[in-house]
Amino acid sequence: MSNDTQNSGDVRYLIPALAPIYARLAPLAETLLRVVVGVAFVIHGWPKIQNPLGAVEMVQGIGFYPGWLWATALAVAEFFGGLLLIAGLLTRPAALATTFVLLVTVWFHWVHLDQGYKGAELSIIWASVTLFFALKGAGWYSVDRVIGRQI
Repeated sequence: MSNDTQNSGDVRYLIPALAPIYARLAPLAETLLRVVVGVAFVIHGWPKIQNPLGAVEMVQGIGFYPGWLWATALAVAEFFGGLLLIAGLLTRPAALATTFVLLVTVWFHWVHLDQGYKGAELSIIWASVTLFFALKGAGWYSVDRVIGRQI
């Protein structure tokens, strides 16, 4: 990478005519990714939010005590975190909470179930995506941007 490209942030495209297309579609792609992740969390969180204490034995079984607290936190993080990601509202805290949930699932599959990378792979991928939004924020098409406030 040359110094002028590295310092200025300019990108040199092989086909320069595509630059405006990429510029227009990048915010849409980012929004689509955020919404897909949010929908996935809402779907996973829906049964848990209907019965927040239903996972008490499961969370205690993997070492999280008190179970009632962690089961409720899991339900809230998945369901409401997903809704917030879809809207792009309080995106960074929602993405951080969902990243934590996913890192626990990485540990659960890799260590607790002894499945290694193969068992934890999807959680690693999803955690990478939620971590991206925790660090970057919601992007152009979001409530965070509309209200002009981010955490």
